[in-house]
Amino acid sequence: MIGGHVFIVEDLVTTGPCKRLTFTTGEHFTIRPHTVLWAARRINPRGPRRPDAQDHTRGHR
Repeated sequence: MIGGHVFIVEDLVTTGPCKRLTFTTGEHFTIRPHTVLWAARRINPRGPRRPDAQDHTRGHR
């Protein structure tokens, strides 16, 4: 999902160190070795946790 829109990858082509994605819309996206993909969340992962969330990093007593 990019910008709230769903994109379906139709084809992936590798050319040297790059990869080109072709979407069903006909648009292309080229990923190069230093391409930075930014992922945003609607929920702040540092915010308060849900009460039903389990902490898997600690041992259970």
